[in-house]
Amino acid sequence: MGSLASERTVTGWAAKDPSGILSPYTYTLRKTGPEDVVIKVLYCGVCHTDIHQTKNHLGMSNYPMVPGHEVVGEVEEVGSQVSKVQVGEIVGSGVIVGCCRECTSCKSNIEQYCNKKIWSYNDVYTDGNPTQGGFASAMVVDQKFVVKIPSGLAPEQAAPLLCAGVTVYSPLKHFGLMETGLRGAILGLGGVGHMGVKIAKSMGHHVTIISSSNKKRAEAIDHLGADEYLLSSDETQMATAVDSLDYIIDTVPVFHPLEPYLSLLKVDGKLILMGVINQPLQFVSPMVMLGRKSITGTFIGSMEETQEMLYFCEKKGLTSMIEVVKMEQVNEAFERLERNDVRYRFVVDVAGSKLDG
Repeated sequence: MGSLASERTVTGWAAKDPSGILSPYTYTLRKTGPEDVVIKVLYCGVCHTDIHQTKNHLGMSNYPMVPGHEVVGEVEEVGSQVSKVQVGEIVGSGVIVGCCRECTSCKSNIEQYCNKKIWSYNDVYTDGNPTQGGFASAMVVDQKFVVKIPSGLAPEQAAPLLCAGVTVYSPLKHFGLMETGLRGAILGLGGVGHMGVKIAKSMGHHVTIISSSNKKRAEAIDHLGADEYLLSSDETQMATAVDSLDYIIDTVPVFHPLEPYLSLLKVDGKLILMGVINQPLQFVSPMVMLGRKSITGTFIGSMEETQEMLYFCEKKGLTSMIEVVKMEQVNEAFERLERNDVRYRFVVDVAGSKLDG
């Protein structure tokens, strides 16, 4: 098992200020304990949230900040009380790395809703040390927040599933939307949206992509297997789709009106919000009242759901569509992600990069 008592120095790429530009940064990992797992990072996905955090879009950023919360790596060492994983196994770590374990959410195995959850970066551990993410050579993670990557999933393909994949899987399961024959829609075809199409289709749903332009029509239909493509700027098309959907997964991370989409839902239909937006969204109440419709939100998924989702993807042969980059290309990748110039998720080859610049 090795000695877990000693601290270790690692190199990651950190944002030093709200410019969000990442550069090499050397720091010391927190002291490890009996339930901790030391992970050699192999790959780490790039999420839009990484941009929000590194550029202080939410006004709560602390620097220096090593981002990255879609982490896949190899177990290097385990603590004396670790039973979940073994040295040499390929594992994943996601958005949160700690919780209180005592609140109602934690006791109900939905620790992602714990009010004292600890984020994988831009947060502090209970000992006061800052958390740092997966754009680094190694991480130390409590075994509760580690999942096994099934052998049928390539490590680089699995990375985005730890955020984008479970973010879609969790609400479909929780709201009873896993049965075949449902009609659903994905609003916004990005990292989360493309996994929404794949997962919903694998559940036997009729899936519509809703977009403001036609530029993604071919890839939505031909490459992702969506059944229909609905142009939200075309009033005639939108009118024909009124009262036709059981649910809409809204992944758009910028302000947008809700009324046009609420009208597409059947009675008891659900609009599930997933985009992080720092402006209030608006709607008129009759749009909800006159169809007993719901506007709800969801946040990633539990560790139990994350592991279940990974096995689901392995069984169904689902993979994320990715572009692998080296760490020295990460700033360009961030810029391209802001321009929506990626199909559909960047993944950083951390182990294959020269982290010291």
